[in-house]
Amino acid sequence: MTLVVAESGPMPGMQSEHAAILRMCRLPTAVVEIAAELGLPVSITRILLSDLLDAGRISARHPRSGPTHSLPDSELLEQVLVGLRNL
Repeated sequence: MTLVVAESGPMPGMQSEHAAILRMCRLPTAVVEIAAELGLPVSITRILLSDLLDAGRISARHPRSGPTHSLPDSELLEQVLVGLRNL
């Protein structure tokens, strides 16, 4: 999944689809969401996004994989192990 963020607003004379994408992507937006909103296939939406990316009007990135998870406290793990042994 790729998120798209507008780097600028729409300009006069821009294709309507390009302008719509820039308005939609003020906040990070998934490519599939953009395609659904435009009512276009993802393949066509990717071409439009490529045009905007080449022009420096958007940036694209992969979403963060989420918060890093730390391991539980070793004392908690020991208590779980003892509990399992008692079963």
